[in-house]
Amino acid sequence: MTALLLFTAVCCAAPVSSALSVFVALKTGGQDSGGIADAGTAADIPARMLAAYKKAAQKVGKYVPTCRGMRWPVLAGIAKVESNHAIGRNVAGNGDIRPRIYGVLLNGSGAGGNTTAFADTDGGKWDGTASGERAVGPFQFLPSTWEGVGKDASGDKRADPHNADDAALGAAVYLCGNGRDLTKRAQLKAAILQYNHSNEYVANVLGWIDQYTAAAKGPDLKNVSGKVRTVIEAALAQKGVPYSWGGGNANGTSYGICCTRSGKNGVNIKGFDCSGLALYAYAKVGVRLPRTADAQAGVGRRIPAGLGKNVLKPGDLVFYAYAPGLDSTIYHVGIYVGGGQMVNAARPGTRVRLDAVDAMPGYAGGARLL
Repeated sequence: MTALLLFTAVCCAAPVSSALSVFVALKTGGQDSGGIADAGTAADIPARMLAAYKKAAQKVGKYVPTCRGMRWPVLAGIAKVESNHAIGRNVAGNGDIRPRIYGVLLNGSGAGGNTTAFADTDGGKWDGTASGERAVGPFQFLPSTWEGVGKDASGDKRADPHNADDAALGAAVYLCGNGRDLTKRAQLKAAILQYNHSNEYVANVLGWIDQYTAAAKGPDLKNVSGKVRTVIEAALAQKGVPYSWGGGNANGTSYGICCTRSGKNGVNIKGFDCSGLALYAYAKVGVRLPRTADAQAGVGRRIPAGLGKNVLKPGDLVFYAYAPGLDSTIYHVGIYVGGGQMVNAARPGTRVRLDAVDAMPGYAGGARLL
């Protein structure tokens, strides 16, 4: 019984499902580092890498003038999946990444999922080995591909796939092809499929692009006032705060507890989990919420999932369940801010951020407290 109480005391464990939305949420979060923030920034992207993505999106028109719709979230989605934004490496001011990022040797051995052997094309110039090919840099280019798309964006007169600026621009050129319109979903999918011929990969990258795009737009609060605005601003002010399993109370951040079903420990992390964030934000307007997400669904006027997401209003709590329609299975809560977005403490390893309402699986409706 104690173990059960510990598990239900907190929220935001990812449900087990074969649904595509779960794949996007979990596959990309395998390193416990997914997430976004607001206003053109991203909490999980090192500032120097984000600058490279933005710079490449601005410069690609010089090389592919007919390309339309290239933007930094597209590049960020690719780099998130390919190298987790080079996190763990040192990115120098000029963009050079050290130690260099190498993929597995593509010799057909099956290691790392490779089943096809690729002959060496660069004599080890980029991939450090003359015995075959391996993908390189934060965008994981094969040397043979890099020779065709590599560009110098850093100004040192050398196109280097191990340089953040050069690699991002090369990726932009490659995704643009001969002049794609990436504002069209079908052409964006085709560009990603060209990058990696896997439907799972496409879904994975699109999930991150959509989340980063939502972050870049930010919430529009011009028509939000009173207590609702107070709640939303209190929640937004916590963006970038670490997720802590069991963390957060009416007074703000707190150390969490141990442990999630996958063993994630919040004891040494001062922050919020999803229900702790909701509890804190609503305490700012004198509303006392229960500690768990499923219990919070019983407060205020319940908004059934069957009414759709368009009925949500800023300030509403948004719920997600293992079995939508059965509130006892609710595992997650966010705070809706409008425009299809919510403030979200998503899962261990992330930070409080803005997410699309569709970012979590198992939509179970909402609750209107104000």
